[in-house]
Amino acid sequence: MNAANDVVGMDAGKSAVPRTPPHPTHKLKLLLRREFWEHKGGFFWAPIWAGGISLLLTTMALIFGEVAARRSGKTTINGLDLSLLTEKMSPEDVRHLADGISMSTATAMFWPMLVLGFVVFFYCLGSLFDERKDRSVLFWKSLPVSDRDTVLSKAISALLVAPAIATGVGVACMIAFLLLLSLFVVIHHGNPFMLLWSPGNLLFNAGVAIAAIPIYALWALPTVGWLLLCSAWSKSKPFLWAIMIPVFAGVFISWFDLMNSFDLSSGWFWKNVVAHLLGGVFPGSWVMVMDMKLTNLRHFPDMNVIRSMYSVMATPQLWIGAAAGVAMITAAIRLRRWRDEG
Repeated sequence: MNAANDVVGMDAGKSAVPRTPPHPTHKLKLLLRREFWEHKGGFFWAPIWAGGISLLLTTMALIFGEVAARRSGKTTINGLDLSLLTEKMSPEDVRHLADGISMSTATAMFWPMLVLGFVVFFYCLGSLFDERKDRSVLFWKSLPVSDRDTVLSKAISALLVAPAIATGVGVACMIAFLLLLSLFVVIHHGNPFMLLWSPGNLLFNAGVAIAAIPIYALWALPTVGWLLLCSAWSKSKPFLWAIMIPVFAGVFISWFDLMNSFDLSSGWFWKNVVAHLLGGVFPGSWVMVMDMKLTNLRHFPDMNVIRSMYSVMATPQLWIGAAAGVAMITAAIRLRRWRDEG
């Protein structure tokens, strides 16, 4: 009896021990998973559809060109097949040709990355507004998850998860594009391994795309922060508020020439504030806003591309915008704590 009582006492003692609360990183992981599955159509399928359509159009263009050439009786390019053309080229010419093809291959990522900008824009704009609109915010607030973790999971999904997925889809599109061109080259008696699959070109293109993700996250931070703030604050039509406030601010500043007080033109405000605030989620937008020069490179697979791309990290515009983005995300977290009406 004493032994049995000891066992019962031990079991009672074990049951009385409170469970260890889940680690914050585990909560964040679950929230990120939730965001992915709720927006899988935008994060995952939209870049795939965009890349697939671009590859389909490329295939149709190659087939149309091949059929047109055969109907005209010209089955070779410039009167020669590719094998004869490359035999007469010097190694330097072949390298330049491969570099040019490498640059054209990199454009296969254009459509998935363009779709990424629209997906992130409208995802952030509706992420906090929609949960108040359908009253699901009451359910999520009943769970042991803080407003900070919820908003941060949405920001991380927009700044890191979505770009990483779109980059992976873009790399897959580059490989598929090379396979299509390889078939075309083989038909015309060329060597696709020498012309298309030049050592390091594909890996370099993929490396540049992956290396751009941290810059994208920092550059898009003010846009994501602004859209999340509008999503948490506006009672209706967050899209109009997100667009009208920066645009009207630009019109007001241009009207009264307020930037002259800082020896700057109104165009500076439109480009560095309005364009950055609304278009920062589009990959590569920092190249246009910062007027980065990439034209004096000898050939594309060069580390100068990455150095030039990362030169934006040394500009105050990037870090001032990132700080403003952090401040707006903090404001969005505070707003979500009490703005739960429908």
